[in-house]
Amino acid sequence: MKTTLTAILILAASFGMQAQKVNDSTSPLHLMKPAYDTPYGKPEVKGITEVLDRIYTYLDITTPMALINKETLSEVTDYSKVDENTIFKPGDFRLVSYEWGVTYAGMLLATETTGDAKYATYTKNRLKFLAEIQPWFAKLDQKQPDARHAMARVLHPHALDDCGAMCAAMIKTQQIAGFDGDLKPMINTFADYISTKEFRFADRTLARNRPLPNSLWLDDLFMSVPALAQMGKYTGEKKYFDDAVKQVLQFSNRMFNPEKGLFMHGWILGMDEHPQFHWARANGWAVMTMVELLEVLPDNHAGRVKVLDLLRKHIRGLANYQTSTGFWHQLIDRNDSYLETSATAIYTYSIARAINKGYVDAAVYGPMVCLAWNAVASKVNDKGEVEGTCVGTGMGFDPAFYYYRPVNVYAAHGYGPVLLAGAEMIQLIKTQKIEINDSALQLYK
Repeated sequence: MKTTLTAILILAASFGMQAQKVNDSTSPLHLMKPAYDTPYGKPEVKGITEVLDRIYTYLDITTPMALINKETLSEVTDYSKVDENTIFKPGDFRLVSYEWGVTYAGMLLATETTGDAKYATYTKNRLKFLAEIQPWFAKLDQKQPDARHAMARVLHPHALDDCGAMCAAMIKTQQIAGFDGDLKPMINTFADYISTKEFRFADRTLARNRPLPNSLWLDDLFMSVPALAQMGKYTGEKKYFDDAVKQVLQFSNRMFNPEKGLFMHGWILGMDEHPQFHWARANGWAVMTMVELLEVLPDNHAGRVKVLDLLRKHIRGLANYQTSTGFWHQLIDRNDSYLETSATAIYTYSIARAINKGYVDAAVYGPMVCLAWNAVASKVNDKGEVEGTCVGTGMGFDPAFYYYRPVNVYAAHGYGPVLLAGAEMIQLIKTQKIEINDSALQLYK
């Protein structure tokens, strides 16, 4: 009798286990939650704002607005006494660099989309500080023409890197209602360098003579075109728009691979064959350049249709290479190169901006840009540092050069793009209906 009862209990347990078994007959397997590497789903304004706040807090503390004497370390508050020993008070990042031009622009956009004035105040305060010290360093320059001082590259730019991003950010700031700094002397110096002093090919394409003579750097689109475009809007002079469009189209004629929808990083006049290394951040500078240009380029400009067509082709090319984690690789089309943050952030901003401006279809590109933002957000640590950013990078013609470029939280290239990406994603969320449908993220008109 006892044996029979045990057998009955075992049989009942077996039937119970069968009833609870999860299979295609008993459960909707398509609703099972995948183990995503990157958080999947709709980003929320609150979460994005928390990321932006962490970055702001970190940068506000670690980028002081002050001059010191490098020998005594005492603060210089009387600007009439600046000399060769006067330097910026050291922080984690420089106040004058193309990377920080992007950061200044990111702070302005963050205020625009969040409504929180502190971000724009960051930019306005630091640029006003530069405007206040500039005349005193100009006087030092007149007395000591060979002096190597803190503002030397502002007064005497040596490369497009010194000019473009800072110039564009300064023009945007100068036009903010209530801004009482005078950035015009620096704006004019930067614009004059881009227009009249930088080396160009015979067809007027902006170029460099390093690492080899007659080199085109894809990076230089961003180091020039947004400033030229902003100058066109600022002055009303068509020549700046014409030059900006010329650069985009003449760079693309040489450097854009239409089959892949990607740009090569470098192009050398005189080479019969051009090594194609599709470096991620340089492609970021290119796609952001087109977005920034279209922002202010008049609707009736003859080159607008071509620039917009190129932007759409480039965005499609980039979309084809996004990874399942939401990131892009350091060399976009080489899956064994590392995943890189700054380029992913630039693509996030640029594609989200293109959606918000109606250049590309939200339903097509919205889900991928949400995934990209979720990936970027995962790289902002509790201190507000941006992780996974490739350091400054020259032009190379072998894969090892790009594969082994270091990453560092002090690579300034990551901060502005993340600010821009977050700010633009907030705008996307505010204007698009984003939902999960049958487990997949979708955007609806």
